[in-house]
Amino acid sequence: MNKIIAIVAISVVVAGIISIPAITEQFVDAGSRKKIHFTQTITSSQDPGQGHESHQLALILSPNTGTLYDGSITYTASEPIQIVVLHEIPNTQAIGQPTWTVDSETIYGLSLVKPGISAGSFEFTGAALALHTTNTEPFSATVSVDGWIRGQPTEVIMQKIEAEKEAEPTLLLSRANVPAIIPLHMGTFDGEPVYYIITDSNDETHVDLITEQQEWKVELAPPLSNTPKEALQTVYMFTDGVDGDGIHGYQDEVFSSTPAQTDEYSALASVTNISWKIGQVPEVLNSTQAIIGAEQTGRITFEDTEVVINMPQIIWPEGQMTVKDNKTLTDDMPYGGGQVLDINKDNMTATFIAHRGWGPDGKTIYYIVTDATPLGPAEMMGVTDAPTSANLIANAAAVDLFQFQNGIKGSGPLGFQAGISASAPGDETYSPMWRIFMIEWNDPENAKVLETKADIDSFKSDDLITVSLARPMNSDHIVNCPFIDPFQ
Repeated sequence: MNKIIAIVAISVVVAGIISIPAITEQFVDAGSRKKIHFTQTITSSQDPGQGHESHQLALILSPNTGTLYDGSITYTASEPIQIVVLHEIPNTQAIGQPTWTVDSETIYGLSLVKPGISAGSFEFTGAALALHTTNTEPFSATVSVDGWIRGQPTEVIMQKIEAEKEAEPTLLLSRANVPAIIPLHMGTFDGEPVYYIITDSNDETHVDLITEQQEWKVELAPPLSNTPKEALQTVYMFTDGVDGDGIHGYQDEVFSSTPAQTDEYSALASVTNISWKIGQVPEVLNSTQAIIGAEQTGRITFEDTEVVINMPQIIWPEGQMTVKDNKTLTDDMPYGGGQVLDINKDNMTATFIAHRGWGPDGKTIYYIVTDATPLGPAEMMGVTDAPTSANLIANAAAVDLFQFQNGIKGSGPLGFQAGISASAPGDETYSPMWRIFMIEWNDPENAKVLETKADIDSFKSDDLITVSLARPMNSDHIVNCPFIDPFQ
């Protein structure tokens, strides 16, 4: 029982824990062993170990009675870290070696590996795994773990822990995660097909045109007019020529990049219109090179526009977005493992998970996630890595989205209450590009449910919460989260 109590103390005190139930779907049964593999971004908190109170700890694999982990970890952190491996030992063997304990009753042997670097790989065997610093300020890290759990099944242990824990305040919104079927379009890159969706534009004419064409609502997002060229790619649209399924009824659109061109790709595309000159015989131009060649020989004309369209690519010549293995949607499901449930090229649809949250006025909103930067959070969510989006961190094309890192348990991406946006479709300030802020309750035991932007401002003014810009891996963090109506 004492060991169980110690585990509860760890679970309650240490923020950023990657709980075993959150990754249960990634287990592969192997008799007395269970396979475990995941990628997760975590933030440290005060080390609960006695004598370590001024240190920071980010627990990755929590201790469970009779359980042994072994495998490898690859990590990248916001500062140089140490690797902690705990070992389950009898209390009588705790003399003469480094130990770690919360309550002086359950004691673990302590291996403290000091690589002194902020990124690396390490093989481990032990009863628990964590990252550690002797500093007082929190650090963030993205970790990938591949290994095995040996011994007593972890699910049984966690059930025992839950029986001992006091009930925590919880708010699970109904229909917190629902499927959203979105029309697919086909374009080309370098002569190869690209499948993509269209969710937003800064131009009302294109919003109306594409909404009518695809019979699925495109949202007007005026702030996209502020997008710097460093955060844009080019999409070529044909206004005449060969008939086809393009936006204007002619050949398919041509993209200047795909996610395979990591340093160039953006879901935000600046529209260049292409028209054929009088007397020229139109043909299909399916690459940037072919288009430039036709322009240089005087066959077509370019019209650069100020239109920006959010056109996240789902399938491209070198790959596609991750399709989630476990397609069962629940109100408390984790965000990891992918945001796409299905890609159907026959029906030309992509089914995303639509997550429920609150708009600035407390009204329900739903959003999908298509791409993000930096790489760690993108991999954790199973979406496209889009480094060019970092150019929006201080730009008016991105708006603020607030997520909670402690307080009331709920359906938000970090396991707490659902997030709150600073704008919503229909607002002049709405944009699908979100600058993420983290809300931390200064006294989590007295946390309340916040529903509006005004709630955030009020509680921040009263010094009840701390609001800070999210910087996972010490990097600019932007997420492409188009707000949609999943029930249309």
